[in-house]
Amino acid sequence: MRSVAGELGVGTMSLYRYVDGRNQLEELLVGLVLDSVDTEVPPGARWDEKVTVLVGRVWKVVGAHPAVVPLLLTRRHRSEGARRWGEAMLGALGEGGFAGEERAIAFRALLSYVLGAVQVEHYGPLSGPGTTALANLGPADYPFLADTAGHARHIPPDVEFHRGLAALLRGLGAR
Repeated sequence: MRSVAGELGVGTMSLYRYVDGRNQLEELLVGLVLDSVDTEVPPGARWDEKVTVLVGRVWKVVGAHPAVVPLLLTRRHRSEGARRWGEAMLGALGEGGFAGEERAIAFRALLSYVLGAVQVEHYGPLSGPGTTALANLGPADYPFLADTAGHARHIPPDVEFHRGLAALLRGLGAR
């Protein structure tokens, strides 16, 4: 709370006029980010096209605020935006024939994908030093790591995201 107050140029106790504490502040941050996600889907689109649009929108919005990802894991349930997005996603999955446990697992797989994609893009991007280090490994000892990293470091984030999502959707569609 002191850090936030310092950023705002107010006293710490002044914040408590507006929020009850850190938990409420974090919930408000998550809400601010997720409430801006557009959940309208193109009419007449196939289920997988709707999912691609919805997941892509969350990726862009959350990607603009990657520091909120850890908060999303525990605070998203209180956000109206998260509930709207979840309802739209589950509706699209329902149109794809997913029901019951299968729909729950597909939803969690897509949610895991988008949150993980934001994290790896911002904290360990393919163009980053980790991939370069792997590309420089001795191919005699790590032929697959070295070769894959050599190719991976040239993949732009949007290509990585959309091709990964397409692979996940192909798997879900093949059920």
